[in-house]
Amino acid sequence: MRTAVVTHAACLGHAVMPDNPERPNRLQAVQAALADSEFSDVARFEAPRADAADVARVHDARFTAALRAHAPTVDGEFEALDWDTALASGTLEAADRGAGAAVAAVDLLMSGDADAVFCAVRPPGHHAERARAMGFCYFNNIAIAAKRALDVHGVERVAIVDIDVHHGN
Repeated sequence: MRTAVVTHAACLGHAVMPDNPERPNRLQAVQAALADSEFSDVARFEAPRADAADVARVHDARFTAALRAHAPTVDGEFEALDWDTALASGTLEAADRGAGAAVAAVDLLMSGDADAVFCAVRPPGHHAERARAMGFCYFNNIAIAAKRALDVHGVERVAIVDIDVHHGN
């Protein structure tokens, strides 16, 4: 079985407000574990930015435009979207790379270049709704990946299993 990891350094650049549990050290811990010789045969890929067409299959254009318009450009500034989700200067590049990683994972699987893919990214991407960021998520990477499989690769069905405290988004 050929396993791949898709990640990008920009995912560490997503700053969060103090006391937010979704922190860069979560991804750093994953990266440190993947650096172990046990994972030396894992193929590594750099996450591209998500293509606008892939994001548009899932998210409302007004929503994505509003995210981009309100993103701070100065390090240390935040734009709160809800009680646990805020934009910072590096957020959107990290979110674009996270969604791009999900798309790349689908493409790797569908091409046969990988049998399993792990996306080591942040912010997470499974709670965002069509026109709303939530649960630390800005884009719904899982839905974007599923729509890619359905619309681009012609997959007939996709199963999504979300085991989380507020599952079902």
